[in-house]
Amino acid sequence: MHKITVLFVLAHILIISGYSQGKYILSGLVVDENNQALPGASVQLSSGKGTVTNSEGKYVINDLDNGIYEIKVSYIGYKTHLDTIVIDGNKAYRIKMLYSPLDLQEVVVTDNYVETRKKEESLNIEIANKRYLQQNLGGSLMKTIERLPGVSTIDIGSGQSKPVIRGLGFNRIVVVENGIKHEGQQWGADHGLEIDQFAIDKLEVIKGPSSLIHGSDALGGVINVKQNSVPINNSVGGTIDLIGKTNNNLIGTSFSVYGRKNWLFADLRVTMLDYGDYKVPTDSIDIYSYKAAIHNNQLRNTAGEEKNLHFTIGIIQDDFQSKFFISNVYSKNGFFANAHGLEPRNVDTDVHDKSNRDILFPYHEVNHFKVINQSLWEMGKFRFKSDLGFQRNFRQEWSEYVSHGYMPPVFPDNLKFNADIERQFDKHIYNGNLLIRYTHNEKTAFTFGLNGSYQDNDINGRGFIIPAFEQLNMGVFLLAKYEINPINVLQLGIRYDHGKIKTESYNDWFQSPVLIGSDTTLAHLQRAYGLNRNYSNISWSVGYNYNQEKLSFKTNIGRSFRIPIAKELAANGVNYHNFSYEVGDPDLSPEISYQLDLGLEYHLKKFAVGATPFVNYFTNYIYLNPSSEFDRLYGNGNQVFYYTQSEVFRYGGELHAHYQLLKSIKLGVIGEYVYSEQVSGEKKGFTLPFSPPASAIFNIKYQKQHLGFLKNVYLSVDYRITASQTNIVPPEETTDGYQLINISLGGEISLKKQNLSISAQVQNLFNTKHFSHTSYYRLINVPEPGRNFVLNVSIPFSGKIN
Repeated sequence: MHKITVLFVLAHILIISGYSQGKYILSGLVVDENNQALPGASVQLSSGKGTVTNSEGKYVINDLDNGIYEIKVSYIGYKTHLDTIVIDGNKAYRIKMLYSPLDLQEVVVTDNYVETRKKEESLNIEIANKRYLQQNLGGSLMKTIERLPGVSTIDIGSGQSKPVIRGLGFNRIVVVENGIKHEGQQWGADHGLEIDQFAIDKLEVIKGPSSLIHGSDALGGVINVKQNSVPINNSVGGTIDLIGKTNNNLIGTSFSVYGRKNWLFADLRVTMLDYGDYKVPTDSIDIYSYKAAIHNNQLRNTAGEEKNLHFTIGIIQDDFQSKFFISNVYSKNGFFANAHGLEPRNVDTDVHDKSNRDILFPYHEVNHFKVINQSLWEMGKFRFKSDLGFQRNFRQEWSEYVSHGYMPPVFPDNLKFNADIERQFDKHIYNGNLLIRYTHNEKTAFTFGLNGSYQDNDINGRGFIIPAFEQLNMGVFLLAKYEINPINVLQLGIRYDHGKIKTESYNDWFQSPVLIGSDTTLAHLQRAYGLNRNYSNISWSVGYNYNQEKLSFKTNIGRSFRIPIAKELAANGVNYHNFSYEVGDPDLSPEISYQLDLGLEYHLKKFAVGATPFVNYFTNYIYLNPSSEFDRLYGNGNQVFYYTQSEVFRYGGELHAHYQLLKSIKLGVIGEYVYSEQVSGEKKGFTLPFSPPASAIFNIKYQKQHLGFLKNVYLSVDYRITASQTNIVPPEETTDGYQLINISLGGEISLKKQNLSISAQVQNLFNTKHFSHTSYYRLINVPEPGRNFVLNVSIPFSGKIN
């Protein structure tokens, strides 16, 4: 097989090189007035040949004969560049685009950019721009992008959710914001993602192992969030977003203002959201053996609020730019009162049902503060990029004090924490990245990178599940990209990582009876012992891209890894959210994953189809394994789960296609499937927890550039089919399939020289009762939200600085 592959590549190279004899190449760079690269610019010649610039603003047009050509370069927000050039040999032609005052804050992400980015990346990638995020606005960022192929979520009510890529989530997915890995308490199923979706300009989802660049935790994929594109020179402006939702009576606004004068720019955004208990299409919920009635279809105590602040300031020069991102994201959310450690029948329904907007016990508060500096230098063939970041994630979980096990009936007044703080986590994170890119010539480029991070996580509160810990990660990698010709590109990479994790010992703050010989005494039980673990690993990746005019193919094979987290090594406590008692294993090995990714896409003028299959093998996947034991010291007999490891085999993929039926009507379909199986250990033959079922979306979309006084009008209908999930691992339950219809529509209204953008949605049109297999509340049979009308009005304003 290896020899056949080599012969195929060599033969292809010979054919291309033979075909190219006697032909010439036009190449160059497209930049703006500040010499910043413009990715996705369209470059067209009068002969009909053309291309788009890559992520570095570069373009190449091959197989040109001697002659005189007219060249046309276009890019949103800039004047079209027209010129005449003479081709009598290989020619380099640099284009500087001039700003057009038609729209001072135009979205830079275009279809050309998306197409180019996908062709450059050997892993499968999905890209969402600002407009996509507005048209698919969900209760959280992850719900907003859930429609993308291969992406699903673990939902915690209507306001928070966790990302899942191809069935992998938690610490197997890395979220990167402005170059820095976002660090919270992502080990918890009830811990959402602290990112403001209104502050995002574009977002990339890389499906597959990305440990090569992002290190441990990225073996399942990466969600790369990018904010605040640089404003046009000598401009001021902003947007006012108004948001409303009917299911949980959400009201909110997000206001931004930006400005730029020559080399200095700044951007400020404030987001405020407030919402009530969300509605489900049922009047009762079967929580184990108890039927809990709910008032007015509202899931009591799931209200919440969000207050976010973002500030960006930076400088832009010809060969250097530096940006500072400062943000603070705060959220307060209630937990469903019948599903948080208390007996469902003990809930005071009169108090909870009095108002659907108050936040009572139990609830959690999270504040995430972040400072990031991102700098870029251009020095000849070298490009230097640095990312420095500081984060503080402060999380408190509140619930009324209840004596569990041997806790005293009355909380002592001599302890240093509040009786009603169930758990508190205070994490400080320091990150640093350095990337050096060397462009040897038009065909060869090398990227050298260094990553480092340090985490210090303190704990407090009356409950215990994980100990305080410190973690240090360091990594170094080298990537090489070789363009055999414009059609064939090879990418190679290797990385070395070293990680160290140190956990602290922990003793109960109360005494429990201990049997010593024949005597019983009281003691503060030790729940965790101090650990000091070191891990190191080598990751590698090989990728190949083939890009013809109508056909593109990509493949990537690689090895990645993940360091065990503190919870997996040293957990020893009740998880009140899952009604379980979880115990870590200090002898766990790092996860090792091997994955093969493929991508094939064929497109014509009216039709396109693509498939992105994958095969994945874990040598030692870490998971929680239920046992026959039950805890008697810290609760009401919760089942004990032990962290263990097993070999896991996974495969699956995504399929997408669309057909332009009429000029204004497009038909589309998106499908995804993941299969997972444990091939060793106690649960051999079972799948993995939170495995998403197969699903498909059939879409019809109407688009019209002008319709009366409206511009860019669209109407989209999704028919979503989700299969039943019978392939489970205990204590999961099988989940029935369901069918939903979602509608989105909107357009722009001109107000003098500015546009007012309106986006509306009807989610779950027929108020269908259904269950999501990956929902946090699935274990206690809570259905997904019912019908929801969403309205988002975006009002831009802008001006010019003389």
